[in-house]
Amino acid sequence: MKQFICFNYELYKGSPYAVPELYSDVRDTLDPKKNAAFEFCEAQPFIALRDDKVVGRIVAIINHKANSAWNKKAVRFGWVDFIDDAEVADALFATVEEWGRERGMTEVHGPLGFTDFDPEGMLVEGFDRISTMATIYNYPYYPVHMERMGYTKDVDWMEYLLTAPTELPEKHARITRIVKEKYGLRVVKYTSHSKLARERGTAIFELLNEAYAHLYGYSALSPKQIQQYINSYLPLLDLRLVPIIVDKDDNLIGFGVLLPFLAEAFQKARGFMFPFGWWHLIKALKWNKTKTTEMLLVAVKPEYQGKGAVALIFDDIIPVHNQLGYKWSESNPELESNTKMQAQWDYFEREHHKRRRAYKKDIGSK
Repeated sequence: MKQFICFNYELYKGSPYAVPELYSDVRDTLDPKKNAAFEFCEAQPFIALRDDKVVGRIVAIINHKANSAWNKKAVRFGWVDFIDDAEVADALFATVEEWGRERGMTEVHGPLGFTDFDPEGMLVEGFDRISTMATIYNYPYYPVHMERMGYTKDVDWMEYLLTAPTELPEKHARITRIVKEKYGLRVVKYTSHSKLARERGTAIFELLNEAYAHLYGYSALSPKQIQQYINSYLPLLDLRLVPIIVDKDDNLIGFGVLLPFLAEAFQKARGFMFPFGWWHLIKALKWNKTKTTEMLLVAVKPEYQGKGAVALIFDDIIPVHNQLGYKWSESNPELESNTKMQAQWDYFEREHHKRRRAYKKDIGSK
């Protein structure tokens, strides 16, 4: 496992664009005793060796819950890295394909993780841009090998760099007023992580299951996963950047989550919290040593989607964003078919600067 994780660090050593994952996060994600997704997933990491040196890695995953929901017999691949060598790439993907066929799978797709909270999508545009904490960076030769091996596009995600406006665009301001009056919606903010977890934690992740159910490959979070994410993620949030939308009866309708841009802090940490990695992350999280944020999550209940509820999030977040000295925000990946979300950026200064792809391939059956 140490070889598996550290190969990524070695392959991208010196890259100004790659952002190392935390060693402990990868280790725990791939540990059946620590990742609740193993309740409905099976997985096998592999490494490729040449003369006892690691030259590639990949994880084969079967998410039985997602396969049932989407009526597929698919094996996923994730955490894939390899040197620019056809023999290595062929060996890695042939191994995943065979592993899947042995378990009755008829197609391969990825890069995907166990759930949508794992990094997904292979970079196909934007190789000269720094990655984010939540996304994968890969060299330009990766998609070349994918196409050579017969993998084709399944879906694409778009990423935008947004310039923070000094004030809410007039259309959003008008929509905000209408939505507040028509539906009785309002924004609430928390100052206590424990109170947020206690009062809204479960509801937040249950809302994600509702809002994201139709999105590509989504795997609904189980109660055990929800508790795991409440414990792992909520304590890290800057609550000033977390607007919660509720209705007149105080029911959760939607929310947004922004984080300080942690890419450079993760680069300095080099994959490890100790001895000094924690210091770089604390500076970025607590003292705003960055001018950019990451738009980690935006979710609205299906019955309120397209009715302007997202405008309330912007109405709250833009003034806070400016007060804290941020100038830009990374959208993180959005499905190219998610036109409702992308339409929100029409009134902002934006640059489409990255594209990433999920590939697919039919592999028949054994």
